[in-house]
Amino acid sequence: MAHTQALDIVGGETALGLSIRSGRDLIAAVRRGLPVRAVEHVLDSGRMTLAELDLVVLPRKTLSHRRKIGTLTADQSDRLMRAARVIAAAEDTFGSQQKAATWLRRPTTALGDETPLSLLDTSEGALQVENLLGRISHGIAA
Repeated sequence: MAHTQALDIVGGETALGLSIRSGRDLIAAVRRGLPVRAVEHVLDSGRMTLAELDLVVLPRKTLSHRRKIGTLTADQSDRLMRAARVIAAAEDTFGSQQKAATWLRRPTTALGDETPLSLLDTSEGALQVENLLGRISHGIAA
């Protein structure tokens, strides 16, 4: 299930400090604000750099402030889970974290010569990347 993989990207139940048994549980957790540990897990796993996180999820200065508070806002949590969902889909499509990372950072003609990762700052951009990943995974020319 895709949301389970996205949960793994942000450190799973261990990093979140709560039990996620359904999509509704995840929605509630995002609305409350995910712990900063989820961001740290994404960084520590190498799935995003601090610069990429800065562009897609939240600015570094804000991250520093959120570290003191301990949680993200609902909007920041939503952006983090959106990025995690797309990263998980890319890893599933390409079969490895490394291949997915390469694809996410390479400009793609099908996305107007932008990198897939750079489009994750908006829900529409993420949707276009997810649609492209779906076409690739089904063998449809991208």
